Amino acid sequence: MSGFTSAVVPLLLAAAGIFALREGVEVFPAFLEGAREGLRTAVGILPTMVGMLTAVYMLRASGCIDLFGQALSPVLAALGIPEECAALVLLGPVSGGGKLALGSEVMRQAGVDSYAGRAAAVMLGASETSLYTVSLYCGHLGLRKTRYALPAALLGDLAAFTSAAFFVRLFF
Repeated sequence: MSGFTSAVVPLLLAAAGIFALREGVEVFPAFLEGAREGLRTAVGILPTMVGMLTAVYMLRASGCIDLFGQALSPVLAALGIPEECAALVLLGPVSGGGKLALGSEVMRQAGVDSYAGRAAAVMLGASETSLYTVSLYCGHLGLRKTRYALPAALLGDLAAFTSAAFFVRLFF
């Protein structure tokens, strides 16, 4: 079976190439145009990425994330989210790398089999870096008003974190 799984990507690429040739598409020029468009997109989102990463690292280094986490821990505890995961809930929507670092820290301090460690593990997989994603797409498209996207994304994150804590309590 492992031979098949390692051949899946090359087989998919070959099938796409054969299909394109059958349809009369010139494969290499289409590939080059796609690569050119990908580079334009990467250059377009680079300033937004640099700004977001700088802000995340500044907040993390200054200790603001930990202070906000401590201040919000009673509210989060009412939602069933462990106090150790408060900073994870705050940083999760902004930075995937920061979220992973905080989740690892929770698991290292509380233990991987503890309620907080298990909740952190499920929270890492249950939510998206929504603020990062919204700012990246809106920045790339030049949108200034996010209207409903931002509140909906944050509400989705809150639902993901709350559900993660609930299901960890339910199943473990």
